[in-house]
Amino acid sequence: MPVVDAAEPPLSDLTPKAAPLLQARLSKSRVPGLAAAIVNRNGVVWSGAGGIRRRSQGGAVSHSDCWHIGSNTKAMTAALFARLVQAELTRWDVPLTNLFPDLRLDGAWGSVTIADLLRHRSGLRDRGLVDAAWIASARAAPALAADQRSELAARALGAPPRRRDRRFAYANANYVIAGAAIERITGQAWEDAMRTWLFEPLGMASAGFGAPRGDQPWGHRSRLAGLSVGEAIDPQRPEADNPAVLGPAGAAHMSLTDHARFARLFLTDGAGFLTRASISALTTPAAGEANDYAFGWGVIAERPWARGPVLLHEGSNTLWHSVVIVGPQRGLAVLTAANATGPGGRAAQGLALDLLKIYAGADRL
Repeated sequence: MPVVDAAEPPLSDLTPKAAPLLQARLSKSRVPGLAAAIVNRNGVVWSGAGGIRRRSQGGAVSHSDCWHIGSNTKAMTAALFARLVQAELTRWDVPLTNLFPDLRLDGAWGSVTIADLLRHRSGLRDRGLVDAAWIASARAAPALAADQRSELAARALGAPPRRRDRRFAYANANYVIAGAAIERITGQAWEDAMRTWLFEPLGMASAGFGAPRGDQPWGHRSRLAGLSVGEAIDPQRPEADNPAVLGPAGAAHMSLTDHARFARLFLTDGAGFLTRASISALTTPAAGEANDYAFGWGVIAERPWARGPVLLHEGSNTLWHSVVIVGPQRGLAVLTAANATGPGGRAAQGLALDLLKIYAGADRL
């Protein structure tokens, strides 16, 4: 049974403090919409939303609206791989040469594993692979996203790594190729595997891919070097999101309630869905480096408010901004989202820290 921390403030004390903080950040930033949730081991203990779904059209945002989470998708791709490890379909230390038997890999990849990809320690770089020209061609190409992922894997792994020292270097290409590996293991497109192995079992009914469509908020461009918010972008336009091939690296959307279902796994030792071994793997940086990147999570070794390490990540497709901060030992997570970046990113970051301060007494992240 989930444990309630006796030190946590009662909800009657929390709501009158949290809601004004959200409104203050919304007013100061002038972003269209902003939302937040506080999560403990039992689930969401407070959530709020304010603002409008899109500029010039109005329509208030609601608690059930979907938000694009950008690179926070990476932690979900890694958790999907953990589920495959639990099912004994693969291993964390499996070499890329075993995952891509159909491709001709350069010999230098022989010792690189899936764990190196998921920790951004493979030697891959986005420059020359996942850059503006490639994104434009991927949008224009009629190929299926899974085929495009396979093509990128063949091109990237057919040449030697850009770097041989395996030092951390954040690159979306790592997760695109991890998605291609998942497709080979499961025989499903990454999107279908995410639904089958993660979203549906966790009850994340709102989760989907690309910019949310229908009666939902729209993302907004930044203008004036990111200092103000520009036009709302129709989700049916190609530029409303990165091309689908980038899905494993950052193309999911969902409600904050459903995002909280995922975050709660890291407050409950996996809640019986992920094993303790999986949670340990997903949240452990490379050996000997305390402050580093684990599998889809940045890791800060120790913070008093968290009573231990902190997991954190942000995501943006340049039209939305999503922030997740998790204190596993404290049993606390804060999620914020805005339907703009630039001012929206600063508002989401600031609100997350505001909420940590009133709920956990955190003076800093």
